[in-house]
Amino acid sequence: MGVLEEIETNISKAIDSATDNADAAIEVAKKAATGAIHVTDGAVSKAGEIAKKYKLDEAAASAAKSVGQMVEEVSKKYPLAGRAVELGRSAMDVAGEVSSDIMESGFNKSDLERDRFMLRGKLAEQGYDCWRQFFTGHNAATGEEKSFFLCFFAINPALGTDSAILGQSEETQSKGIKPSYLMVKAGVWGEDPRQLNRFFPWKKVSMNEGAPFSISADNCFLSETRSLGRVCLRPEEVKAHPEWMSDAGDLIWDLHIDKKIAFNIGYGAGKAMRDQEALQMLWHAEGMKTAYEGRVVYNGQIYMVRPETSFGYADKNWGSDFTRPWIWLASNDLTSKISGDKLSNSAFAIGGGKPRIGNLEVENGLLGAIWHEGEAYQFNFSHVWTLTKTRYKVKVGKDYIRWRLIQETPLSKMYTDIQCPRKDMVQLSYETPGGQIRHDKFWCGGTGTGSIKLYRKSLKKDWKWELVDEIEAAHVGCEYGD
Repeated sequence: MGVLEEIETNISKAIDSATDNADAAIEVAKKAATGAIHVTDGAVSKAGEIAKKYKLDEAAASAAKSVGQMVEEVSKKYPLAGRAVELGRSAMDVAGEVSSDIMESGFNKSDLERDRFMLRGKLAEQGYDCWRQFFTGHNAATGEEKSFFLCFFAINPALGTDSAILGQSEETQSKGIKPSYLMVKAGVWGEDPRQLNRFFPWKKVSMNEGAPFSISADNCFLSETRSLGRVCLRPEEVKAHPEWMSDAGDLIWDLHIDKKIAFNIGYGAGKAMRDQEALQMLWHAEGMKTAYEGRVVYNGQIYMVRPETSFGYADKNWGSDFTRPWIWLASNDLTSKISGDKLSNSAFAIGGGKPRIGNLEVENGLLGAIWHEGEAYQFNFSHVWTLTKTRYKVKVGKDYIRWRLIQETPLSKMYTDIQCPRKDMVQLSYETPGGQIRHDKFWCGGTGTGSIKLYRKSLKKDWKWELVDEIEAAHVGCEYGD
C-alpha cells in the first residue's frame, strides 16, 4: 500500500471514529433528555397535587396573568427593556469569567469550546476560522531537519456555492463578491520555503462543529488529536491560477497530536465576548506546547516527526477581520542559560497587534505568556487589573527580521529578543472575509532563535526585580504582518 493510500485509509478510520463518538454522544444526550423529562413530569404532577390540596390554582392563574400583563406593558412602554435584559445577562456572564480569571492566575487551562467551529450568526457571512499547526521533522535518510506548517482556513460558509469562491479571481474582484471556501494550506520553512494552497467548496466539507471539533474534505482531515492529508500542485497549475496564491509542490502528512500546555487568554475570548462579537479577532492556543508524531512526505522525501523533537505548536484564531499589524512568536525549545538545563516543561507565546473592540483600536495590544517549568507568567492587556504594559519594535532588515519586546506587570517582567532569517520565511497569503489582502507583506517563519529574560518581584527580595531565568530559544515560530 502506498503512502497516500495508507493516509486515505487512516482518514476514513478517523472520520468513522469521530462519527461513532458523535453517535454515542447523541445517545447519551437522548438518555439524559429522557431522564430530565421524567423528572420534570414528576415535578409537574407533584406541583399539581399541592395546588389542588391548597387551592392554589386560582391564585397561580391570577398571578401569571398579572405578570404577563406587566411584561407586555413594560415592553410596549420601553422597547429597549428586552435588549437591556439580554445585555445584563451578558454582563453577568462576563463578570463571572472575569472573576474566574482574577481568582486563577494560571493560563494553562484547556478549553475545547474555543477550538470548535465559530462561524455562526454574522460570522457565517463575514468571518473566518483558522486552525494552525507547526512542527519539525527529520529526513528519514539523511537526518536533515525541516520545519513544517499546516493550516485549515474556513471563510464565509453561508455564502458557499457548488464551487470554491476565491476572492482574488478577476470575476469576484470586478463584482465585489466575497470569498467562501475551506482552504488547506501546507508548507515548509528553511531552505526554499513554500506554501501550498488547496481549496474546497463548502458542499464537500464535513465537520463536527461542536467540541471536540473535527473537519475533513476529500483526503484532508483535522481534529484535536489527528491530522492527515495531501496538497499537491504542479508548476503549470500555479502559473495558470494566481488567485490560488500558491507555490508548487507536493506535501503529504499523517500525524498524531498531543497538546501538552495551553495558553487560555481568559474572558477576552470567553463565551460572553464571543456571543457579543465585540472583538474583531480572537485567539486561543490549546497547544502552546504540542507533541507531534508521524511522518511527512515532501516532494518525495520522507521526514519522520517524533514527539521529543517536533517542538510543536497548535492554535486557532477567528473573527470578522485580521488585526494590523499582526505579531506572533512561540517556542517550546527552551534552554536555561543559567543552569544549562533543557526546559522540558516550558513554553512561551506572544500574539496580537492593534486589535479592535467595537470601534476602539487598542495600541500595543499584545497577549504574552510563558510557562516556566510549571510556573505561569502572563502579560495580558485584557486583564486590566494586572496593569500590563507592553512595548515592542519589529525591524525588517535586509537579511533578518528582529522582534524586541518588553512586557511587564507590577510583579513580573519579560524581555524577548528573537530574529529569523528572511531566506527561511514564507510570505503568507490570506484573504479577509471581505476579499481583501490585509497585509502588504505577511512574513512567517519557524526557524527563529533568540533569548528571553524573565524577572519577578517578591516580598522576600524587598520587592526588587529578581532574575528568574535567562533562556535561549530555538525553533521559534514567528510572524509579522503589516
